[in-house]
Amino acid sequence: MAHDIGYAGLAACYLLLLLPLGAMLWLKIPLIGQTVVSVARMTVQLLLVGFYLQFLFELDDWRLTTLWLVVMIVVADVSILRGTHLCVRCFAAPLFLSLVVGTALPLFFFVALLLRLPHWMDPQYVVPIAGMILGNCLRADIVGIRTFYDSIRKSNRAYLRRLAAGASRAEAVRPYLRDACSAALAPTVASMATIGLVALPGMMTGVILGGSDPATAIRYQIAIMIAIFCGTAVTVVAAILLTLRSAFTPAGTLDPSIFR
Repeated sequence: MAHDIGYAGLAACYLLLLLPLGAMLWLKIPLIGQTVVSVARMTVQLLLVGFYLQFLFELDDWRLTTLWLVVMIVVADVSILRGTHLCVRCFAAPLFLSLVVGTALPLFFFVALLLRLPHWMDPQYVVPIAGMILGNCLRADIVGIRTFYDSIRKSNRAYLRRLAAGASRAEAVRPYLRDACSAALAPTVASMATIGLVALPGMMTGVILGGSDPATAIRYQIAIMIAIFCGTAVTVVAAILLTLRSAFTPAGTLDPSIFR
């Protein structure tokens, strides 16, 4: 068991904010207000989530766990749409479906086949593992989807020339899909290449603080990194492919109304 910080110790941690806030004030960086609001939101959100998770763990009801996973995916869906500045009506449903698939597949493998939990929807395992997978999918989707559609919009003439030369829509978008997936997956690939050398990752640190030996923590970390990479790859590719019908006209041209 990890040592409890306590609310007094947590309050003392906020004194560390004086260092970056002081630097911002000295350099006249216009982020002081935004930083204070972000820290306040983080505190309130995490405290509320902490109370709810404690309630969720005590009840251990698969229906409540499933509901919480749906809420997490909906919030991720909205965050991605905000980050990509795309039409909510056109992209919300296909993006939600891609997040469900990209999160459910590695999550099922992890809890049902790897850990072999007798109760697959055990919130103690399902919620944090799904959160790690979904958090990485969120960041990758924003990069991948924005790169894909911005690239086509900026080089629209080259895209139209491919169509005029006889290429189908699938053939014309393939180079943009390849570049978008490369941009989205590159941070995860780089993270896997340096993990353990540059920093101890979150899963490994949490398992060690929970009282397990480092060898067990390493196995958990390797498994979660593979699950994250799988979920990220599936989600990015699925998100782009599932949104093609909404983003393009029947003639194969990009619909300008998808951009907000």
